[in-house]
Amino acid sequence: MTDAVPQARPRSKWPRRLRVTAWCLVVLLVVVASAAGLVVTWTVRHSFPTTDGELAVPGLQAPVEVLRDQYGVPQVYADNSHDLFLAQGYTHAQDRFWEMDIRRHITAGRLAELFGESQVATDSTVRTMGWRRVAEQEYGMLSASTRDYLQAYADGVNAYLAEHTGSKLSAEYAILGLLTPGYTPEKWTPVDSVAWLKAMAWDLSSTITSQSRHAMLSASLPADTVARLFPEYDFSRWEPSVRADPNATVPQSAGRDEKADIAAAVTDVADAASSLDAVLGPRGKGIGSNAWVVSGKLTASGKPLLANDPHLGPQMPSIWYQMGLHCRSIGKDCPFDVSGFTFSGMPGVIIGHNRDISWGLTNLDPAVVDLYLERVSDGTYEYDGARRPLETRQEVIEVAGGEPRTITVRSTGHGPLMSDVMDRLKSVGTQGREPGVEPGEYAVALKWTALQPSRTVDAVFGLATAHDWNSFREAASLFAAPSQNMLYADRAGHIGFQVPGVIPIRKQGDGRFPVPGWTSASEWSGYIPFEKLPSALDPASGYFVNANNAVTDPSYPYLLTKDWGDGNRSQRITDLIKQGGKLDAAAMQRIQLDTRNGNAANLTPYLLKSTVEGDTAKAQDLLRGWDYTQPADSAPAAYFNAVWRNLLQLMFLDKLTNAAPKVDVDGGGQWFEVVRSLLERPDDDFWHNSGRGVNGRDAMLSTAMNDANKELRERLGDDPAAWKWGDLHQLTVQNKTLGTGPAPIQWLLNRGPDGVAGGPATVNATGWNAKKTYDVNWVPSMRMVVDLADPDASRWINLTGASGHAFADHYDDQLPLWRRGETTAWPFSRQAVEAAAKQHLTLKPA
Repeated sequence: MTDAVPQARPRSKWPRRLRVTAWCLVVLLVVVASAAGLVVTWTVRHSFPTTDGELAVPGLQAPVEVLRDQYGVPQVYADNSHDLFLAQGYTHAQDRFWEMDIRRHITAGRLAELFGESQVATDSTVRTMGWRRVAEQEYGMLSASTRDYLQAYADGVNAYLAEHTGSKLSAEYAILGLLTPGYTPEKWTPVDSVAWLKAMAWDLSSTITSQSRHAMLSASLPADTVARLFPEYDFSRWEPSVRADPNATVPQSAGRDEKADIAAAVTDVADAASSLDAVLGPRGKGIGSNAWVVSGKLTASGKPLLANDPHLGPQMPSIWYQMGLHCRSIGKDCPFDVSGFTFSGMPGVIIGHNRDISWGLTNLDPAVVDLYLERVSDGTYEYDGARRPLETRQEVIEVAGGEPRTITVRSTGHGPLMSDVMDRLKSVGTQGREPGVEPGEYAVALKWTALQPSRTVDAVFGLATAHDWNSFREAASLFAAPSQNMLYADRAGHIGFQVPGVIPIRKQGDGRFPVPGWTSASEWSGYIPFEKLPSALDPASGYFVNANNAVTDPSYPYLLTKDWGDGNRSQRITDLIKQGGKLDAAAMQRIQLDTRNGNAANLTPYLLKSTVEGDTAKAQDLLRGWDYTQPADSAPAAYFNAVWRNLLQLMFLDKLTNAAPKVDVDGGGQWFEVVRSLLERPDDDFWHNSGRGVNGRDAMLSTAMNDANKELRERLGDDPAAWKWGDLHQLTVQNKTLGTGPAPIQWLLNRGPDGVAGGPATVNATGWNAKKTYDVNWVPSMRMVVDLADPDASRWINLTGASGHAFADHYDDQLPLWRRGETTAWPFSRQAVEAAAKQHLTLKPA
């Protein structure tokens, strides 16, 4: 046996010294990468707060306990109100200070101090409206007890800040240090807390968007065409939330033909406003909420159940923070025993329950904004034939990495001139805007109830301590802005519905069009008295439902809005309540997760009658026998929504883009109704697309089906049965500031994408914009079901988690549950809280 001959290794073409150098570089890179990983890990974990054991906190008068469950949700126990809210501020700062700091910079118009030139437009918009200035005025109006709570809260935040700086506060500060070296957060103040309600009022208002749409389309399309694009609310199909007095006299609004030479000016205002939307998330008619309450006669327990899921733009961390605030002994000095969803940066509970009552909120979106076209010249504006001086003030915007920017804010008696926000908007035109109007310089002023100081923060604490319907309404009477629908239940068995808010009474107009500012004929004559706002207790039906549908029927004697959301969600919830037998908490959750698409039920029969061939016919077969539900794994839902998107592009986008480029054909509930009404008019002009050579409804539907089939085969493969709605309908939960940066930072701070169920105008409302992509742009930001028979049996879920610290255990631990439609236990009694507690932190006076 011969020995094997060793094979010679091929000689490297690199010289030996170069090979050694290369290997050294490789080893060095590995070491650097490992070190970098360790640095990143240390930086991220460095900010994780202490949540077990004991901590000394300056300002406390007695020890406070903070018990956290397996999801890190804190329940706070104190002997007095001062300590309770000081501990709430400390706890919020532990988990969410970066978010709090960003929020106060938003509301003060100071984002450019952190992020530079890119945020000057946003800051200019906020400074022009003067959110911080209004909040400062509001603070002085609040009750002495509320001011004490706000100060205690601020003291708690500042106690945490005193011992935590830079990356020890949050990993985001380490990243920010690379962009804006030397930044150190200022101390928290009570006004920082008050101001956040202005951002929420903005986020929940669609009026600027709506008035802009009306003005732009009216400028270039016939009146009957515009009417078809904005159909009236169909009271014959959808129940209102509250029935009004059938004998009431309904005043008729005078209205005006606001033709559109004003469109350009209003479009400029909408452009300025959009810079703020980029920070706060999507805003408009499509965004809303679900809430309903059922009385004991409809429940298995004989006691009420209340469900709520507000719809907002997704963000990391979630806008909500779950928390319980408990006085160990309830009395005058400490009247709180409440649990629910809070805003980090604000004391109190916004939505939730106490030991006696529960409440939920949906967006009313009333007509509380008017855009006034003003005749401005030489520092004055015209009003009833006279010239009045503009009010002016200077605002200096500090810019990280750049020179400060000074803007001049001008205001008329109606409000700030929003058309001054950007340099290019300083003069919106020199042409006469209406027949008989002389040429001159024009501007657009914003009149908005949220810019009038109010006592809404007092209402937050009043709700927390309310014990019956009367005390609940007393608290609600202080809730000025944002105007909401409030649903109520108590342990005595009552259910109620109350609209609060400051809502104007107009001399003319209905809030859908801009109005002339040069005449007193367009003024507000007052506000709807609280006792006249829609309110009802214990209806014969045994339920109240609101999903941004009409609150009242047409007999209600005051104008709330002419621009209600559609009634698809509310009617579906109502139908499921009626069909549900004796309801329990699990049944309420099933309703929250319902994904039936009412639009599909209307349109699909027409699609099945359409003539298509080949591959499209195989896709069409997906719709046969479909139940119109939209789970994430649904092939029919994927195809239907692709057909819907392509149909909207064929019908509207070309026509409306030419008429008004900024009009957003988003495909939500409004467009469900537009298309539904056109289905019975097969030769309507909207069924014609000259560019594609399509004429008539049937041809249009067939073309949309072909286009959708082609799109999905390219995106999802050639087998229609394997298509999944969730492969198109993806949710990414993004940090709204740094989460838009380089890929490594996105990986650190953002979560997703993941496929989700639902769609716009389904009960499980996960919105998407048909003009853009199928990606999710608004969601149920939380879900809750309160069981008044046993509060400890209530259920809740947050979109993300309690923590704002990336890679902390509770940063996103609720997101998978939320996505699957699951909820977690919501302990309330001390016994239940202790049983669920995984961590026990005692805060002691320093």
